[in-house]
Amino acid sequence: MKLLVLGGTVFLSKAVAEEAVRRGHEVTCACRGESGTAPAGARHLTWDRDQAPPGQIASEQYDAVVDVARHPSRVRSAVAALPEAHWIFVSTINVYEDSETTGGGPGRTPLREPITDDVDLSGDMEAYGPMKVACEQIVQAGAATSMVIRPGLIVGPGDPSGRFTYWPVRLAEGGEVLAPGSPHDLNQIIDVRDLAAWIVDSAEQKRSGVFDGIGPATPIGDLLAACAEGVDADVTWTWVDQEFLAESGVAPWMGPDSIPLWLPRPEHDGTESHDAQPSMDAGMPYRSPTETTRDTLAWVRATPDAKVSGIDRTREREILDAWHAREV
Repeated sequence: MKLLVLGGTVFLSKAVAEEAVRRGHEVTCACRGESGTAPAGARHLTWDRDQAPPGQIASEQYDAVVDVARHPSRVRSAVAALPEAHWIFVSTINVYEDSETTGGGPGRTPLREPITDDVDLSGDMEAYGPMKVACEQIVQAGAATSMVIRPGLIVGPGDPSGRFTYWPVRLAEGGEVLAPGSPHDLNQIIDVRDLAAWIVDSAEQKRSGVFDGIGPATPIGDLLAACAEGVDADVTWTWVDQEFLAESGVAPWMGPDSIPLWLPRPEHDGTESHDAQPSMDAGMPYRSPTETTRDTLAWVRATPDAKVSGIDRTREREILDAWHAREV
């Protein structure tokens, strides 16, 4: 298979290129090349996607294209240049309008209204999902055949966001751990390597349709226990309810003063509990969070500049002490 990966140097798109090369496919990574290097065995084709596609893009025939872009203009120009290829567009569960209803997914949960212009997300993160809706529509309307994948939280080695990475690093230190919300709150993750393998499978098979790129919904208590097992952690859990976290100024999801994986409930009950069965039925692999956590910690320890998001130990201790004092 002749595969064009738009990107190919960072996290998911790089994992896709690596997996395709491993399987013996002819892989081209088209990008500026400023965020990293293409995997060994893949060809790098320089393309600033704010500019017109280079002549090589339009002149070559590709069996499949994988795109992770969020700017409608960039997707529009790429699809126009390669309409005959099978397109796999990596979108996001942020395209869904309803974040509260559990068991959601394609065909059952309404989408946000599309934003067809490019928006600078540094000032308006709310535009991310609507722009992805527009990108999906461009691919579906312009490509001969297509598949849309809407991932939730992608985790594992190479994660530039540092969200999930917080947990392997924190758990490896052991001791009393601040666990957010309720252990029964559902959570969903997908290892970047599993998602990448599924994307390459789908390109090989020319799988079409719309799917969520997710793993099974799991109580966060079970998920964190599996993560602790992955790093042989000796920990005790202290579950702090979300009202106290909010009162303490802790941010959800990601950031320097956040507890990653935590989202306020019930307004986000649906965000982390989509129906994974259609994706599983279509071949989505899913490795244990234990393995993902082990490998992520190994990657962090081997990568001096790996990003780790979330509260530091001093801040965690302050919150735990305040929580215990409240219990007296």
